[in-house]
Amino acid sequence: MNAYEQRPWLKSYPKDVPANIDPTQYETLLDLFEETFKKYGKQPAFSNMGKSITFEQLDKLSRNFGAYLHARGLEPGDKIALMMPNMLQYPIALFGALRAGLIVVNTNPLYTPREMQHQFTDSGAKAIIIAENFASNLEKILPNTSIKTIILTSIGEMLGFKGLIVNFVVRKIKKMVPKFTLPNTVGFKEALSQGAKFELPEFEGCADDVISLQYTGGTTGVAKGAMLTNCNLVANMAQIRAIVRPFIQDGEVALSPLPLYHIFAFSVNCLALLSMGAHNVLITNPRDLKTVIKAFKDYPISMMTGVNTLFNALNHHPDFQKLDFSHLKITIGGGTAVQRAVAEKWKQVTGCALSEGYGMTEASPVITCNPLDGSTRLGSIGLPVPSTDVRIVNEAGEVVDLGETGEIQAKGPQVMKGYYNRPEATAETIKDGWLCTGDIGKMDEEGFFYIVDRKKDMILVSGFNVYPNEIEDVLAMHPKVLESAAIGVPDAKSGEVVKVFVVKKDASLTKDELIAFAREHLTGYKIPKQVEFLKELPKSNVGKILRRVLRDREKSAG
Repeated sequence: MNAYEQRPWLKSYPKDVPANIDPTQYETLLDLFEETFKKYGKQPAFSNMGKSITFEQLDKLSRNFGAYLHARGLEPGDKIALMMPNMLQYPIALFGALRAGLIVVNTNPLYTPREMQHQFTDSGAKAIIIAENFASNLEKILPNTSIKTIILTSIGEMLGFKGLIVNFVVRKIKKMVPKFTLPNTVGFKEALSQGAKFELPEFEGCADDVISLQYTGGTTGVAKGAMLTNCNLVANMAQIRAIVRPFIQDGEVALSPLPLYHIFAFSVNCLALLSMGAHNVLITNPRDLKTVIKAFKDYPISMMTGVNTLFNALNHHPDFQKLDFSHLKITIGGGTAVQRAVAEKWKQVTGCALSEGYGMTEASPVITCNPLDGSTRLGSIGLPVPSTDVRIVNEAGEVVDLGETGEIQAKGPQVMKGYYNRPEATAETIKDGWLCTGDIGKMDEEGFFYIVDRKKDMILVSGFNVYPNEIEDVLAMHPKVLESAAIGVPDAKSGEVVKVFVVKKDASLTKDELIAFAREHLTGYKIPKQVEFLKELPKSNVGKILRRVLRDREKSAG
């Protein structure tokens, strides 16, 4: 028996955290939430900009929304894209879609038309609920998709009278809603009103049904839909609940600044914490630190999730430092590495330890997390969650000895069914039931895992995966570019930023011109922040561009 099969992490588990969970406790995710809605009834489930909805209201409104979708002819197994920032409409639409038997396709609202088109055509989405701010982009690519049902919403739509003011500011003052023309749209509240007139049939689901397509780059630049089943998500809910439950009570208040369309906030905040009766306070724009600080003033925040960049920005904000953190029990960082200095400063400012976790979209996503009993190890990604095995293997796929480095592999009920319509990519990523993360790490004697290097070419900007292939493919479309290579370079604010090395085809090409071109085709965090022109790029003897050489050059220059 090797060191990993002995599961040494179990001896480091806090008291009352079980070694295993029962992933078959609920047949479907909806079974879990039917119980949750009844159990917590009139308690607040979600708040946004001062407006709250209870579990009871979420139950009713999501049922109405599901009935509307069904009445529009959508059938179980059809795909629906959800494209909006954090607002009350999101959980209503999510649970409504699941109740109608649909498969949810979470979509980043900041995507460019090119990125949207890939996701909608690859998934075969037939319906979308989209915030009006992003509708002009949908207009550009709608004819190239299978989308027939379009439900439009606004940031202020569910906020009552205050929503009128919010919408006026967003539309008229900040001019954040470009003009658009879309056929046969219906407003979100109108859909709820119509849905209230219809009966929603009960759709029988099973554990193996795919209920979410969560897009990820995997280890290559092409975004692929990770097929997450009822069993995957129910299991990860149970795993998260198992490690959190000993330290909280019912009715905790959780700050949710990360977007719910991102797998971390989707599973941890929108699903797991909600299933424990938590009141999720949604932040629509976490870059506006004033709204995050206001939430701490308005609510007794006892739990928070975030990424390194957000914690760092808050640490150094004078108004944040003055807040009362007496309620704060748990802070969990994920999406990207939490820097030691940031975690230490967070503990100093708030009095609450910042526990780092690790996961992948392909694992629904949580694989490991630091203990929440104060025994967090800075620099570690923590211990495998219950019912999860993690091991380290060398390039030959052989398990290495304790303390040696190699690829991190994980196995558990939360590991995806596979990539949608991509059997070859699935076979490369899941081998004998083990999820090959591509991340290089090691384990110590107490079962704590550490990442020592990441997927070789992936760039991690504020917790978002950026794949060099995609950047290079976009730049290749520019008529003045001969070839390019993209790498990640360190950045104090976002962990890494994109730097591109470009060989010109036309000597008149400028940095500003290149960045403006990238902005047309890539969402904000993917846009190169640094550009360097070279006469030629380093290549292997078969002509493959060697990004590694460029990375090494940057390190030595730094």
